[in-house]
Amino acid sequence: MILVTGATGFVGRALVPRLVEGGASVRCLIRPSPKSPRLPKDVPVQVAIASLSDAKALRAALVGVETLIHLAGAEWHGLRSDMMTIDAGGTRLLVDLAKEAGVSRFICLSHLGADRASAYSFLKAKGIAEEFIRQSGIPYTILRTALLYGEEDVFVNAIAMILRAMPLVFFMPGDGKVKLQPLWVEDLVTCLEWSLDDLTTLNQTISVGGPEFFSFREIVEIVMRTIRARRLIVPTRQPYLRWGAALMETTLPRSPLTTRWLDHLAVNRTCELISITRYFGLKPARFEHTIGYMRQKQWLNELRRFVLGEM
Repeated sequence: MILVTGATGFVGRALVPRLVEGGASVRCLIRPSPKSPRLPKDVPVQVAIASLSDAKALRAALVGVETLIHLAGAEWHGLRSDMMTIDAGGTRLLVDLAKEAGVSRFICLSHLGADRASAYSFLKAKGIAEEFIRQSGIPYTILRTALLYGEEDVFVNAIAMILRAMPLVFFMPGDGKVKLQPLWVEDLVTCLEWSLDDLTTLNQTISVGGPEFFSFREIVEIVMRTIRARRLIVPTRQPYLRWGAALMETTLPRSPLTTRWLDHLAVNRTCELISITRYFGLKPARFEHTIGYMRQKQWLNELRRFVLGEM
């Protein structure tokens, strides 16, 4: 039995169908919510309802589990979420209970740059969570990923939403020179799936990214060409954008631009270009070859649905 936390998130919705198609028995950990969970349709899975702070419910969810794939996190939930409580504290509790339950494998998704000493909350929380996993004694694999993208991501898609919402101009955070290495979510899912049977990944922290380096400005220009939205790019000081992002987070039900979204542009997020090929023998997809889906979307409608929490 495989327990997947964050099963209704961006990566989880891509991973769970793959695991089931491969013959695995999957149990999805769903946090309590008044909304219906966005589980993959027509995929037979078990469901356990528990928050990462509920020891009793987590203990029940771990019964019979051999492998735990930990995807859950709070980084894209904006100012309303506490990453130290959810990502760091929640992982610590999950690790302790997994050890108690006899879980034999712990696979966790982290970030390039994760460091318990980082000044950025999402990298600091992930760095602390990684240490809890390494010290647990449970055989583990930690995948530190570059910027992820796909049909339902909340980073590249947010660029398209903002481009369509803003007439004439796009306010570029800083000079846009920060380096990113976009990784297609389907390639990441393949790595997660293959790592289940690859013993060489045991007790390893592996950095994975796409096959190309781009500046953030280059990514914006590619998205503009793809969705046919020409805008004047205006370099803007980060403090002004952070003020605007914080205002949007406090006034909208859900904002495509958050302060943590901007944190992803604070430092270069890259690793070696051949990382996935070296560890998994996989040739990752190129960014422009896998974003054709963006041409078909009505981005103002997507923005409305996103803000209202309908996606």
